[in-house]
Amino acid sequence: MSQCCRPESGAAPGFGDQDSQIHTDVKDYYGKYLQKSTDLKTNACITPSKPLPKFIWDALKEVHEEVVSRYYGCGLVVPECLDNCRILDLGSGSGRDCYMLSKLVGEKGHVTGIDMTDEQVAVSQKYIDYHMQKFGFQKANVDFVHGYIEKLGDAGLKDKNYDVVISNCVINLCPDKRAVLEEAYRVLKDGGEMYFSDVYANIELSDEIKKHKVLWGECLGGAICWKDFIVMAQQVGFCPPRLVTASEITVNNKELEDVIGVCKFVSATFRLFKVSSNIKEGKYQVIYNGGVIGYETELQFDVNFTFKEGEVVNVDEDTYRILKNSRFANEFLMRPINQERDSVDGGCCPAKRKEIIIDPFEWVQRNKAECATTNTSNCCGPKGCC
Repeated sequence: MSQCCRPESGAAPGFGDQDSQIHTDVKDYYGKYLQKSTDLKTNACITPSKPLPKFIWDALKEVHEEVVSRYYGCGLVVPECLDNCRILDLGSGSGRDCYMLSKLVGEKGHVTGIDMTDEQVAVSQKYIDYHMQKFGFQKANVDFVHGYIEKLGDAGLKDKNYDVVISNCVINLCPDKRAVLEEAYRVLKDGGEMYFSDVYANIELSDEIKKHKVLWGECLGGAICWKDFIVMAQQVGFCPPRLVTASEITVNNKELEDVIGVCKFVSATFRLFKVSSNIKEGKYQVIYNGGVIGYETELQFDVNFTFKEGEVVNVDEDTYRILKNSRFANEFLMRPINQERDSVDGGCCPAKRKEIIIDPFEWVQRNKAECATTNTSNCCGPKGCC
């Protein structure tokens, strides 16, 4: 991670003085101050992601050591079903995620990384041929460009050109977050997905936090309140965000804790889809066919739905239209069901409309509660469907 950027000195072109100063501070922090992951002062950028299949870790192990050592992202941002996809990585930094993903998409796929920090881009570009040979490809399927993720068009990135846009703890470093989402939406193909990890606050940040250079560099000072993000994403045009995972951020730095005060932070992964809205309100059923590589037995789509191969699952209309209109369409059998039908296959209890969790702080607290107790005796049936 290091946010997007052109390696020029002075004010960033097309930005106001305050935004340009933020860009400069971020470039200095990630280009000059940070030399390795251990230089970080908080765990905001090293929060673990959800468990991943072995083939992803195997690909990661093949990434060059210098590229990995300059990685500062929060979690590992790897959506499913990537074969032959075109992927754009916002704030690609040293290129760790790009190189790992370039192996996953295969030689017919392609990965583009965009970043603004001169030192990071130099590292990423240095190893293009190395990874092409490492993966046994006849030609490189990854490239890196300089540019700001708020202005992808200035870097030559075209409309509707990517299947997936990812970013790894980067958007919080941008002063104009709406512009980032709008640009991601523009370059995504219809049916495309933005899958990204980032840092969120539980409340609006104070000016003292926002103006603190170290907190900005550590991904906290620019964190958006999660509620504002939910509204913003839908205003841009995305479907309601889907929460994939979330983890609590601890600072463990007395000086920074005093500045932060009562504000809390989480690292969370969300997925946003650019799909049509031509689905009627109602109930739907889907059956996962087990065809996604690495997820043959089950596919954890988000914190609300884990699809097991061959299992019939009731879903809401938003989930249905996402699956039906995205790259996941061929991986599911899908159909609407009668409004009066209350359960799947005559289950043990009447099915209630599933609560869709999007609050990452709520999810963190639920996980803590689940870890604190193993008492499931009050569940109705083996799956606790009551």
